[in-house]
This record gives sequence, structure tokens and C-alpha cells, in this order.
Amino acid sequence: MKELSFKVLIRFGAYFVVFLALLLFAVLVFKSSATFKSFGIGFIFDSVWDVNKGHFGGGAAIYATLLSTALAMIFALPVALGVGVFLTHILAKRFRAFFSICIELLAAIPSIIYGMWGFLYFVPLVGSIFGGSGVGLLASAGVLAIMILPLIACVSKDAINAVPKSVVESAYALGATRAQVLCQVVLPRAKTGILAGAILALARALGETMAVVFLMGGVLKVQPSLVEPASSIALTIALQFGEAMTNPAHESALFALAFILFVISALCSSGVRYVFK
Repeated sequence: MKELSFKVLIRFGAYFVVFLALLLFAVLVFKSSATFKSFGIGFIFDSVWDVNKGHFGGGAAIYATLLSTALAMIFALPVALGVGVFLTHILAKRFRAFFSICIELLAAIPSIIYGMWGFLYFVPLVGSIFGGSGVGLLASAGVLAIMILPLIACVSKDAINAVPKSVVESAYALGATRAQVLCQVVLPRAKTGILAGAILALARALGETMAVVFLMGGVLKVQPSLVEPASSIALTIALQFGEAMTNPAHESALFALAFILFVISALCSSGVRYVFK
């Protein structure tokens, strides 16, 4: 009886998650349908967003979202992978627990704290090096990279630790060097776990709102420079959703941006899984 109840509970949880995803997708499609009827597929490529004239194009927000996320992943992924290898195979065993706790604490810090820290210290640094106020895509991508780095490092560390020690010791016994063991034995076997960490970090960077509120500037325009203010999809929705409640066209345009963010997240996650399968 207990086993049957457990199976029913597990199945209910699985079906409920699928139902929630489908419900969320249906709501986004319904709420954004007016925008796509008015502007068609051109909404994705049009970078003009003028609420007063009733003209809405999501190109600028999509551009800022994709570019800041791509830069953050490029900055964070190699360093995080190196941290994972360092904590598991290079650092002395007596220090591993302490450093692991530090990394896990960094991964658990709320994103708004990273945003405040970035605004106070990272933005002035970017401005002093590259000119301007420092607010923009580069500052946003840099702080996003710092924010997701501990997350990837934690998951990578656990994935690398899960590689059987007998396999590692066998490779050393055959005369392989540490670099050969890491590159040809450990990392390939931990690939799935590392990939899971990268997907989690990618999803967090794509939808991050509170941190970029302080760093990106909120200017809905395609900027040729990385140190000019811009606005991502999540930031645009957060800044404008309150005033859009009295304007159905404006509200629908924001839901259209949310729908595009949903699709981008799904495509990126599926694409990464397919590439590294």
C-alpha cells in the first residue's frame, strides 16, 4: 500500500510539473497574441520601442539579453571549471572542505547583493578603464559572470567528485600524467554534471533581473558600445510592467517579450544538451 501511494505521489508530481509548464506557455501565448497579430514576426527584429506612439519592437531587449548572457557565460565557464578541478584534484585535502563551503556560500548569495556590489565597485572600475559612466552591457555581463561562477563551480565539483576513484587510480597506474587524467578521464566522465551546471547558470543569467537593475541602465536601444546603457528583456518587464497595466497594447508587448524569453531559455537549454550529448 505504501509503495503504491509513493508511486502515485511521484507520478502526480511529475505530471503537475508538466502541467505547470504548459499552463505558463499557454498564458504567455494568449497574453502576447495581440502584439504578434499587430507586428508579426517583425516584433523580434524591430528595435523601436515607443509607448506614446503605440509602436513596440523587442529587438533591442533581445539583443541586450543575448549579448550579456553570452559574455557572462564566456567569462564564467572556463574559470568555474578550473575552480572545480582545483577543489577536487589539486588543492590539499585538509583545505577542500573550507574552500567548498566558501564557494557554496557565494552561490547562495541573493542576486540583488551582487547588483549592489557591482554598482558600487564594478561599474566605477569599468568606467575608469573604458570611459563613460560604466553602466552598460559590459558591467552587467561581468557581474553576471561573477554571480553564476560559484553555481557552475559547485555543480562541476560534485560531478568531478562522482567519478569513481578506481577509474582515476587506474589511469595513474598506467602512467598517465595529472593533465592526461583530468582531460581524458575525469572531465569526459563528469561531462553530464558539468553540463547541468552550465544550463542552470545559463537560465539564471538569461532571466536575471535584480542584479541588472543596478548595472545595465534601462535604456531600450541597440547600443553599438558595451559601455553604453541598455535594457534586457527581464529588466524591461520589471521597469515597465506597473505602468503597462492600464495600456492593453503595452501590456501585451511585455508579455510578448516574456514569451520570447521563455522560448530562448528552452532553445538554449535544448541546444546545449544536443551539442554536448
